[in-house]
Amino acid sequence: MAVREPASVPEDAAARQRVRAETPPPHYWRRWVADASEAPAPPATPHLEVVASEPGPAAVAEPETRPAPVAAALAPEAAAAPAIAPEPTPAPSLVRSTAADAGASARQTGPADSPYRILIVEDDRTQALFAQSVLHGAGMQAEVQLQPDGVIEAIGRFDPDLILMDLHMPGLDGMRLTTLIRQQPEFQLLPIVFLTGDPDPERQFEVLESGADDFLTKPIRPRHLIAAVSNRIQRTRAQLRQSTPHGGVLRKHPDTGLATRGWLLQQVDAALAAKAHGGLFFVEVASALGLRERYGYAAFERLIAQAGIALARIVAPAPLARLNDNSFLALLPDEDEANLERIARDLRGGLSARGFLVRDDEQVQLRSSVGYAALSTGFDDAGSALEATERSALQARLSSEGIAAYQPPSDAEAQERMALLEGQLELAYQPIVAVAGNEQAQYQVLLRLRRPDGSLLSAGQVVPAAEASGRIADFDQQIMDHALEMIAGRNAAGSPLRLFVSQSPRTLAREAFAGWLLQAIADRGIDGTSVVIDLRLGDALIHSVTLGEFCRRLMAAGVQFCLSQFEPGAEAEALLNQLPLGYVRMSSRFAAAHNDPQLRDELRGVIDQAHRLGLQVIGQQIEDPQAAAAMWMGGIDYIQGNLVSSVGSELDFDFKNAVL
Repeated sequence: MAVREPASVPEDAAARQRVRAETPPPHYWRRWVADASEAPAPPATPHLEVVASEPGPAAVAEPETRPAPVAAALAPEAAAAPAIAPEPTPAPSLVRSTAADAGASARQTGPADSPYRILIVEDDRTQALFAQSVLHGAGMQAEVQLQPDGVIEAIGRFDPDLILMDLHMPGLDGMRLTTLIRQQPEFQLLPIVFLTGDPDPERQFEVLESGADDFLTKPIRPRHLIAAVSNRIQRTRAQLRQSTPHGGVLRKHPDTGLATRGWLLQQVDAALAAKAHGGLFFVEVASALGLRERYGYAAFERLIAQAGIALARIVAPAPLARLNDNSFLALLPDEDEANLERIARDLRGGLSARGFLVRDDEQVQLRSSVGYAALSTGFDDAGSALEATERSALQARLSSEGIAAYQPPSDAEAQERMALLEGQLELAYQPIVAVAGNEQAQYQVLLRLRRPDGSLLSAGQVVPAAEASGRIADFDQQIMDHALEMIAGRNAAGSPLRLFVSQSPRTLAREAFAGWLLQAIADRGIDGTSVVIDLRLGDALIHSVTLGEFCRRLMAAGVQFCLSQFEPGAEAEALLNQLPLGYVRMSSRFAAAHNDPQLRDELRGVIDQAHRLGLQVIGQQIEDPQAAAAMWMGGIDYIQGNLVSSVGSELDFDFKNAVL
């Protein structure tokens, strides 16, 4: 137990009055899931609904004909946000998940006559109500968002078919907001139509370049508005229906024509089950972060889209899918495995030999590394084949030729790695304590391995060996299983527990792992909010698409996510919006913020941004009162480190009486 002296607590009144996120209302983190309890109905005023959002999560009125996916017990000030409930036109019911990907699935496979859903983003209340009343009169469901800061949350919750947006808004204009929306992989295809009085044709061109789909000029006649919105949604739904087999996975990306990741992995599983020959290719575009920083997100996305089309032409008619920000996967079944090296060279050469237009007057040539694996290697499933192919791409990075074939480890190498991993897994725990007081018991789970000679290996030694030997998924599952048992045992004893558990992105990429985890949580009767999966920033930047899919699937059980080792930057800050996070753990260097004014200001900026997004922030490796005081003054929510308690093998920290 660690008890802090009262004198070590900062006396800054402003710091004490700062609103912190460490004590969210009951079941706050289940606001994402489909079975969240219905929010209290706002005062009833007929016909119109307006949501004036505050920064961070807020309760928003929903049409009375569908369950509210936001948890009922939200902060009182958020619940009291001015809202006018509509009386929607009766329409065929459509069951929807609150997760954006589930909503997209519903749009792809749901009834063609389900009511159109439009999110109106407009800071002028009069204009917003006019547009809403026109669309509502046409039988559509429309929600108004008066503040641009709440748009991302509103999209995930309301699941619109189209966004109708004003161009000029205070704080965050329409073009910047469109760019932010397009940064979310699940919103890439969501139609965005601008409605503005700006007559400048150059500005209209800039709007379309920012990622918008159409531009309507005010004043607009109601019939014109209805027709423009209806036609755009009809085309989008028709395109999605044509691309999606009944009851199946979306086969082709409607915008690029490339195969989808889920469908392609299904084909890999089928090829392995059929004992097919051929190859799997992992193509990674080099210098992705540098390209994005130099040209910006929108230009980078266009560049990668061009690269995908070029690669697809090389492997055609075989399928190719985009895996994440800068990598692609191609499956060539029934290909003579003697040709795999040549194909890898063709893929790499096909990118480097041509110029890709990145700006009107500028072209770039893309470098890449290509790893490949023969299907005859004997992989158990698509996940293990993908993992092996990705490892070969890592080897290709180090090769002067830029290509590498997957080589199963030799007996000697396998024995060496296995010898390193021989022993007994041991888990250690470190408390994560709320600076403003909270009785919630929560710990970070730390991996250790006790070798037969008694020596103890840290996670930094064990994880790389486990990844290289292909055992990381087994290790991760053992650790998670142990954590779930601990949570279930403590729940049975009347002592609820929350555990932060690190997992490898290679494990989370396996389709089977998500299913196993959901079933394990259900079998034990655990509240999913008791489990927080730690995602390292470095892994998340590389695997953002894969991790986003996993996160959204696990949200159904209430599982939370923490972005660890956080360092501010454009890429990292974009992840705060892209992933459905609950926590951010700062990099350990911020523990020295008390000695560095610039670092202290940087810390405050990150914390303020996280709080605006409704995230809780953890400061780690806090070793002395001065470091804790700097964290407190910066607005941190939780701290962990030897000042609070050192790492131990028991879950016996006294959260109730600990004072920070």
